[in-house]
Order: sequence, then structure tokens, then C-alpha cells
Amino acid sequence: GAPTGREDLPAYLARVRGGKIPSDELVAEMARRYECIGGSPLVRITMAQAAALERELNGDGDTWRAAAAMRFSEPSVARAVRDLSAAGARRLIGLVMSPQWSETLMGWYARALEEAAGGLPVAMTRAWHREPAFIDALAASVRETLMALGPAGRDVPCVLTAHSLPRRVFDADPEYTRQLRETAELVAERAGVAGRWSWAYQSAGHTKEEWLRPDLTEVFPGIVRAGHRAVVVVPVQFLADHLEVLYDLDVAAADQARTAGLAYHRIPMPNVRPAFIQALAAVARRGALAPV
Repeated sequence: GAPTGREDLPAYLARVRGGKIPSDELVAEMARRYECIGGSPLVRITMAQAAALERELNGDGDTWRAAAAMRFSEPSVARAVRDLSAAGARRLIGLVMSPQWSETLMGWYARALEEAAGGLPVAMTRAWHREPAFIDALAASVRETLMALGPAGRDVPCVLTAHSLPRRVFDADPEYTRQLRETAELVAERAGVAGRWSWAYQSAGHTKEEWLRPDLTEVFPGIVRAGHRAVVVVPVQFLADHLEVLYDLDVAAADQARTAGLAYHRIPMPNVRPAFIQALAAVARRGALAPV
């Protein structure tokens, strides 16, 4: 989810932090970041993705309904289920907007959907990080971005990224990071950049505990030492434009890249690109076949 505006930010951050009231300093810093990107478009984009998915699934028919739901902001899971029930839903398919699945990180969504379902059968699509149509869509974006750089794009290295995690989360669920790396490897191979890509984490929290590394900005100096003057960043986990893309990457990481001597480029987020919506539809259809 995302805050609706500056006045909603303290309450939103408290929800994200499990009820812990954010400091004035944190609220001010996050307000600065949101203002820098003109506010987060995440909720709007996710709702557009749901509408596009419904159209893709239905084709010329009228069997499917899709609704967006958030954990930390509206529309809530309960509200989405009410809307779907009112539209005549007889079964619910939960599609978490993360291709990689972690029970620690995403299990809440499955529980919330079951609780809100009111007896309707529920099928949850968990890991879909290997979905061929999803891999193809990301790989196509990588090729598109490299081609836009002209002949030099044939040699520009790519850094594939995912949101960093506290070490304790990794220790509790290492399978999640394995899925992240597997997605990266499949995308790199499909995009034709095998041998000139590296892996990094981004958006680590500002806490005292250990977070997974290397951080994206720690990779830049090595790319420069290898003789490169540009880099393409490829998030393999994010499916829409939001704060961690528009600020953490396009503002903070881009500034660090330029400081290191690199021209910064990033693939476009999937958002409502047709190839990605088709991938979501494939995942949803597979979910419809799952036993409940």
C-alpha cells in the first residue's frame, strides 16, 4: 500500500511498523521522499493492473472479476472480498503481487483472505517466480532498455536487484532468497546477458541489525573498475512503480551511480504492460485449477 498524503503518513508508517509510532524524524524523511517523487502511484497502478487482468482473463466472456487489495492502506483485503462477493464471486483466488513467496513475509495475505472469505473457497497462488511468461516479460524489458542505448548497449552490465532483508528473516526463510536468485538467473539467460550481470540488494532499512548484502551502491565501484561507464538496473521482485523504485533507485541509487562515474539506466516496471498482464493471467488461471 501507500499513504494517501502527508497527513496520512504517520498512521501509515505505524501500520507498516507493526503499530510502533514513527519518530518525527522518520516521518519528515519519508515525507521528503514521497514529495520528491510526487507521491506513490502504487495503489493506483495496482488497481489498474487488476482491471487489466480482469479484461485479459475474460476475453470475450464475463466469468472473472479482479480487485486490488492492500495490507497497510485501502482498499483492504476485506473490502476487496466484499466487492467481489457482491459481484457474485463463488470462489476466490489470491494472487500476491510478489513472484517469490515467503511464508514469513507474505503469509499474512493468505490468512487475511481466508478470514475475509466468509466460507467462500480460497486458492492462494504462492511462488510463481519461474512463470515463463513473467520471465519473458522481464527479459524483453531488459533487451528493450539495452537496445535503447544503441551499439554501446551490447556491453553495458546489468545489476539484478531485490529488496534487502534483515539477516534474521533470511535465516528463518532462506528459500525466499533462493527464489529471488533463480528469477534473476532465468531473466539474465533469457535476456542474453549471461556473463555480464551481477546481483545486489537495495532499499535496506536504517536499523542496527544486519541486512543482506551486497547493496546495489556497493557494486558500482567494481563496475567502473572493470572499465564500464553505464549500468542497467533490473529489479526482479517489484511489479509496479513505487517508492523503492522511484526514490530508492531513480533518485538515491542513480545519484550514487553518477558519483561513481556511471550513467544510470533502469528497465521499466511491469505495471500494465500487456506481456506482464498476460503473465498474471497465466498465474491466475493456474490458481483456478488448484484444489481448495
